[in-house]
Amino acid sequence: MIGNTVIKEVMVTGEPYFAVEQAPCKQGKPKGNEDEVLLSGIFELLQIEVECESSGTQQHKESCYSKNVLRKKKHWENTVAAKKIKRKQKKQKKKENLSSQSALESLLTKRDLKVITKEKLLKARDSGPRICIDLSMTDHMNNKEISRLAAQIRRLYGTNRKSTNPFRIYLTSFIPGGPIHSECLRMNDGFTSYIMDMVEESYLDLFPQETIVYLTPDSDCVLEDIEPNKVYVFGGLVDESIQKKLTYTQAQENSVQTARLPIREYMVKKVNLKNYHSEILAVNQVFEVISTYYETRNWQAALQSGIPPGKGYVIRTSVAVSSSTASTSENKCTQ
Repeated sequence: MIGNTVIKEVMVTGEPYFAVEQAPCKQGKPKGNEDEVLLSGIFELLQIEVECESSGTQQHKESCYSKNVLRKKKHWENTVAAKKIKRKQKKQKKKENLSSQSALESLLTKRDLKVITKEKLLKARDSGPRICIDLSMTDHMNNKEISRLAAQIRRLYGTNRKSTNPFRIYLTSFIPGGPIHSECLRMNDGFTSYIMDMVEESYLDLFPQETIVYLTPDSDCVLEDIEPNKVYVFGGLVDESIQKKLTYTQAQENSVQTARLPIREYMVKKVNLKNYHSEILAVNQVFEVISTYYETRNWQAALQSGIPPGKGYVIRTSVAVSSSTASTSENKCTQ
């Protein structure tokens, strides 16, 4: 008790707690300032005690987390932050590319773009690499398959128009009034204005035999590069019944060099529910691979661009590519 003030120690939840009460005044002379000084000192001590208890509680909470949990939490936070930065950078890069492209296109009218595209395709007829679609096998297709082939020719031409370095494209054994000719006219708007060489002759009559490379998935030779002095022939065939080795057999009968895309060298079979894996591609898919490779000189990028996931193949790792390429070097054909 100090003056008229009584300080009692009370136990609250197992901890000492100080209660301050006012005692009844007794007659006599008050002690004045001395009691006030002592009382204020005790209050300061009580305040310090409360602050210590509060800080101790916080330290106790932090100690509940193990070092392992804190480390994992920090790693997760760093990972999330890194992903956010990466997404932001990717978004910014895409935005810059789109803005630069739109800025260029905004300066050009549709007519200007058509003129530029036409000039590229006409230039390719003089100096571009050559692709030939062999349409001599329409007798092996039904009407539905012929329609699908006509659609593939349209997609192939669209890809070539957008290409920075377009190819010169030939349609050989293309008979006016024939099934594939009629279907192309029916299905493809503006087909008569396509900048392509549409001829009735066979590719064998157009090009020297030593310049011809017939692309077929059944070949033992691997296509290594695209050479400007060669003509790369695609078999214009949509075959839902899968007549095996049809294009390969015809090329062999005509003593023409064959090659296949390096799918086995740069890709591996992916496990799927149907266990389906196929190297047979539509003509527009083959052209997508060839066109992308010609611009990038990268088979991995080309195959990834042209071969759809439904074929059951995925790109190999870099280590697997090098070892696989070395092991199949004896199958590479000199062109």
